[in-house]
Amino acid sequence: MPPIDLPPISLPRRMWAGGRVRFHNPLPIGAAATKKLTIKSIDQKEGRSGPMCFVTLLHEIFVEGELCLSEEKNVVYLEPRDPAAPAAKPPEAPGGAQFSRTISPNSVWLFRYSALMFNGHRIHYDVDFCRDVEGYPDLLVHGPLLATLLAGLAAEKTGPLRTFTYRAVSPIFNGADFSIHGRNSDGGGAFWVTNPAGGLAMQAEVTTG
Repeated sequence: MPPIDLPPISLPRRMWAGGRVRFHNPLPIGAAATKKLTIKSIDQKEGRSGPMCFVTLLHEIFVEGELCLSEEKNVVYLEPRDPAAPAAKPPEAPGGAQFSRTISPNSVWLFRYSALMFNGHRIHYDVDFCRDVEGYPDLLVHGPLLATLLAGLAAEKTGPLRTFTYRAVSPIFNGADFSIHGRNSDGGGAFWVTNPAGGLAMQAEVTTG
């Protein structure tokens, strides 16, 4: 069953494609907050692999009527994947990293993040489903988890974030170390995730101030 904040779509596969986060005002710890959800668009398309549906959601969080945080999420729905189909080769990752960090995923870590997100998708905890139905070698690391790691690295290296924009490019799987990287620029920076072979998995840009 899909999360209640997503509209009913007939295509069975759901993937998190990316998002844009804007930090408007501080979100005080312990404050009573209100969340507003708007479905901004539902766009049916025909891709090389068949029909696709792109859904854009806007989440806004308010405290005492003041907007503190807004996030646009892009979700794509797809037809079932042929388990025997070869995986597409990820594009090359950027160079010129000023800082990098190695991440060692494990199944308990993924399970806990699924619980935190109220995400019941079997692709993050059922390895047999991943291999037999999706044709993947192991559990899939959550796209939002990769974005969380990048946002954390960005905040650590650049200071308080004003905006954080990210896009998923290719999957990261449990069982092998991957890396997160970044470099600063005036007023922000570029950040990205690479798979164990050095291919690009996610890229992000931040602004500060």
